[in-house]
Amino acid sequence: MRKPKPLRVAIVVAAAALAGLLFAQSARTKPDPETRRSEIEAILPRIKLPEGFSISLYALARDARTLAIGKEGKAIFVGTDDKRAYVVTPGPGKAGAVDVFMPAASLVMPHGVCLSKEGALFLLERNRVTRLDDAENTWREADARAKVIVKAGGLIPRSEESRGHSTRVCRVGPDGKLYVSLGQPHNVAPRDKLALYEKTGIGGIVRMNRDGSGREVFATGLRNSVGMDFDDRGRLWFTDNQVDSMGEDIPPGEINRADGPGLNFGFPWYGGGHVRTHEYAKETPPAGVVFPEAEEAAHAADLGMTFYRGTMFPQEYRGGIFSAQHGSWDRSGPVGARVMFTRLGPNGEGGVTTPFAEGWNTGQGGYLGRPVDVAELADGSLLVTDDQNGAIYRIFYRAK
Repeated sequence: MRKPKPLRVAIVVAAAALAGLLFAQSARTKPDPETRRSEIEAILPRIKLPEGFSISLYALARDARTLAIGKEGKAIFVGTDDKRAYVVTPGPGKAGAVDVFMPAASLVMPHGVCLSKEGALFLLERNRVTRLDDAENTWREADARAKVIVKAGGLIPRSEESRGHSTRVCRVGPDGKLYVSLGQPHNVAPRDKLALYEKTGIGGIVRMNRDGSGREVFATGLRNSVGMDFDDRGRLWFTDNQVDSMGEDIPPGEINRADGPGLNFGFPWYGGGHVRTHEYAKETPPAGVVFPEAEEAAHAADLGMTFYRGTMFPQEYRGGIFSAQHGSWDRSGPVGARVMFTRLGPNGEGGVTTPFAEGWNTGQGGYLGRPVDVAELADGSLLVTDDQNGAIYRIFYRAK
């Protein structure tokens, strides 16, 4: 990634300082959970939601990022970009216990969590994949029961390991295969890496059998996808974070759709949407580039997404996409730090995206929270992770 300009560095530093002010004293004194809960709950009245909706603190989980909700209602699995994952015990309105989930002695960015319809959990680290069958009932014995299906160093070549763009996400598709996003580690991928990336699926999405065999490249031309879900037609939709340092309001973020394998989504020839990158502006893009179904605010960092299939929310939300914007750093006026809703067209195409839950962005260069992922509980309410506060929120609806 390019070295940020001095002004941007100053903005980022100032934003971080402001965002951390609320919890600075707490960090020094290591407050008990109830104190932390009270501090976070004091923020929630600022969050703006459509009429009839409310938000509450569901659980505390340090560095909470991604969510996988068990269908039996016994466990919610939580990935992080640190060295631990969690299992949250669901409860009515508020979670029960939050336990550390350790299927191996050492974890490296255990970010991606997803479940098959049979209840097998897949845990994606930066460069390894582990499977735990019947996870809701066996997670306490994960150290003995979990199976490594992609050995360390097997997702991407060791030479391409990087802290940047290494937060993997996954879904099990209707074909029973495991789909994995592989962000590429650059702001704009250099030419001498393109052949390797196309071959290995870096900067794209790969799929494999649930035992790790049969790996193939499903999609190419992505920069860094950190959210995906299948619609009811079996089509894979995914977010993509686009190129930095091109301008305040370009290029747009993306929500994309892959109707099948073998599609190219334009990166690095396009930096986002139809905006060409400086590095590849004079080169002819691949034929048949697929452009996004919805363009998002530039630099807002669109991450986790899910289709809403529940019945708690009003009819207008059913079948649409909820997605989380983590918030910008490469912009003088911050954008993002909110939950978005995308209403699709009559044929399940295109879409208009509008803010659904916002207020974590102070508008003064800092954030009071940073949403990462969204997932639907069995009752139709929506969970939202916030890695800045180490929190999981629940958004629910009550008609007046």
